Amino acid sequence: MTKFQDLGISAETMKSLKRMGFEESTPIQAETIPLSLENKDLIGQAQTGTGKTAAFGIPMIDKIDYEKNVIQGIVVAPTRELAIQVSEELYKIGFGKKTRVLSIYGGQDINRQIRALKNNPHIIVGTPGRLLDHINRKTLRLDHVHTAILDEADEMLNMGFIDDIESILASIPKERQTLLFSATMPAPIQRMAERFMRDPQVIRVKTKEVTVPLIEQFYVEVQEKSKFDVLTRFLDIQSPELSIVFGRTKRRVDELSEALTLRGYMAEGIHGDLSQAKRMSVLRKFKEGSIDVLVATDVAARGLDISGVTHVYNFDIPQDPESYVHRIGRTGRAGKEGVAMTFINPREKSYLKIVEKTTKRKMERMEAPTLDEALEGQQKVVVERIEQTIESNQLQFYKQTAEDLLQKHDSSTVVQALLKMMTKEPDTTPVKLTEEKPMPAKRDRKPYDRNNSRGGYGQKGRSKGTYKPRQNQTGKRNHSSSKSNSSSFR
Repeated sequence: MTKFQDLGISAETMKSLKRMGFEESTPIQAETIPLSLENKDLIGQAQTGTGKTAAFGIPMIDKIDYEKNVIQGIVVAPTRELAIQVSEELYKIGFGKKTRVLSIYGGQDINRQIRALKNNPHIIVGTPGRLLDHINRKTLRLDHVHTAILDEADEMLNMGFIDDIESILASIPKERQTLLFSATMPAPIQRMAERFMRDPQVIRVKTKEVTVPLIEQFYVEVQEKSKFDVLTRFLDIQSPELSIVFGRTKRRVDELSEALTLRGYMAEGIHGDLSQAKRMSVLRKFKEGSIDVLVATDVAARGLDISGVTHVYNFDIPQDPESYVHRIGRTGRAGKEGVAMTFINPREKSYLKIVEKTTKRKMERMEAPTLDEALEGQQKVVVERIEQTIESNQLQFYKQTAEDLLQKHDSSTVVQALLKMMTKEPDTTPVKLTEEKPMPAKRDRKPYDRNNSRGGYGQKGRSKGTYKPRQNQTGKRNHSSSKSNSSSFR
């Protein structure tokens, strides 16, 4: 591992990194930061959870002149949640240089954003639609921007933002540094790189560096009608401190969170149809621990960085390996261990094999627990709590009451009653979930192709080097991506 102090970072920024507890860089940071400090354009292929925010944030902040009251850096992100997350981390990194960071996104009062823009932030982090809105209103001027970042470019492409991104880039001076981060490199992203970047170098984090070794990965073969009971039994047995349950659709998330609440779990869901205020409220409660199960779709949870998540449950198997890596990356963070459980229908085994080939990790098969095992798991939790209380040795106040009880009943009966009273017995309250059809059978093919424009499966790309534009490219925009799905994220 490379130390941050060996990467040529300024003393002011190093002060912030030490304050954050950063010492050793991740692979993407070690390769990106020195090149970025030399003002080179870069394409970084990396997943969420590899430390890419610091990879682009540290050199951008290092070049900020805090005495100039103009916008000098811009980060474009696909979702509100990711924009907020990135701005929070940039604020921490820029603490030593007094860097002012502002996040702007849809769902927030635009007049409030206009007032905040008048305070002359150094860095803007925003979603494409709202950034373009401010540019068109002339409330956001990018004349002095020297660094432009596109974060999770492939996700913005999937959401129909490609034209918006090109319009934003066209509003920034050509004499700038551009950094593009993307998990995959589909053709429209390649064409955009050719048009707006200058001989970018490609830095790729290999898959084996993405799948965190500290995450234990399991799969459970279970029929659709039994999945929910199996999920609740795992929650009872494993007793996660904080867990995320991933569902395939918004309807699935709504029904799962309602069903979990009905069974007595502190759960809430997030997806793209919720208001911004509601999503922020749910995430705040999850971070604070007032709810311990977060149910989410892939898009809604993208970019979340919440410490303390111990378990991820893939209630529905993701549709591609990239989403799987993203999902399980919500746990096992900051050097801590995590557990990822994936539920599959017997007809979905082909997807499991493709995920395993891509991640180069075999998932361990786990049998679905029984009701008795769930009850036993809850009893273990209670026993641990009792033993911890005994170890605290602050029981004097309860001694007389305990002796009175033991005069009336034998000790075994008293302990049994205590265990019964404290144990959360498995709840079998009937719940209704709309059945989701299993993923269609897929032939076992080669691992996911990061350079395949159709997002399919094929050969692996090169690891690092100067970006080579493909021959016979017209450079025209790709209009095949519909923008109909983008409005709720602006």
